[in-house]
Amino acid sequence: MNSAVPAILLVEDNPDDEALTLRALTRSGFGDRVKVVRDGAEALDFMFAAGQYNDRDPARLPGLVLLDLKLPRIDGLEVLRRLRADPRTTLACVVVFTSSGEQRDIHRAYENRANSFVRKPVAFESFSQTVEQLARYWLQINEPESSLGPNHAQP
Repeated sequence: MNSAVPAILLVEDNPDDEALTLRALTRSGFGDRVKVVRDGAEALDFMFAAGQYNDRDPARLPGLVLLDLKLPRIDGLEVLRRLRADPRTTLACVVVFTSSGEQRDIHRAYENRANSFVRKPVAFESFSQTVEQLARYWLQINEPESSLGPNHAQP
């Protein structure tokens, strides 16, 4: 990946889902603008420019965070809560992208101000189309909050 802020932060611990997501993003032209982290603690470190990411400019946020719920170390809902609790990341675009279809998870994601909740399709082609549509919508069609400023990742 180049040194520019990634357009997409993929928070995914499942290697198969990671590979499918990256393949779909590459097919839709976003593959070179993705940063992958594999647990909730690493996601928070990235977003807050801490730990191994302390040399990253914390004002430069990805245009889209694709956040799984079932993550090691810190689960996705806690990541979402912490992002929304901090003024630096409260407006970041976070889409919960998970295998869970439990109403409780959906409710808690929206309660914590997820921008969207999308269940991962099982079939490969549907999975790929969903990822491509998410990237296109959030990075090309949607108008981000203007306070995210010029450092907000754009495609």
